[in-house]
Amino acid sequence: MHCPFCSHEETKVIDSRLAADGRQIRRRRQCGDCNERFTTFESAELVMPRLIKNDNSRQPFDETKLRNSMVRALEKRPVPSEKLEQAIGHLVHKLRTMGEREVPSRLVGELVMEELRALDEVAYVRFASVYRRFQDVNEFEDEIKRLQRISDAAANREQMSLLPDVYGKKNG
Repeated sequence: MHCPFCSHEETKVIDSRLAADGRQIRRRRQCGDCNERFTTFESAELVMPRLIKNDNSRQPFDETKLRNSMVRALEKRPVPSEKLEQAIGHLVHKLRTMGEREVPSRLVGELVMEELRALDEVAYVRFASVYRRFQDVNEFEDEIKRLQRISDAAANREQMSLLPDVYGKKNG
């Protein structure tokens, strides 16, 4: 690394520590020529996949665009910004861990809807109406019915039995 003070090519690391909750390494360096000290931060560069649009064009993933569309869907809804940031982080993590260089933009839209459904059902329907280009009220109604079926199925899986399983156990 070049010294930022004198541009000398040789610097040495005199201290290294973890920073940013272990996602970065903070290094103190000293120039071999002018002896000035400076700090550098090192982090892994994880490349996001490019998006394949419906017209087969490619474009880089844009987290700001993702955030803006989710914020628009969540407008005036009781969802804390921390929950939104967690959802965005979760979505970005999924895309990175796929290990793909390119993914269809349709997949990203579906992942956004999955995250919004967990955050707020109204925001989910708002996003779905734009994303899926609803043409009339019937399409809203169909989506709401589908959402209710998903919610009912999830509730049935999570519901605990209040009565002990007396018939399934043998008496000794």
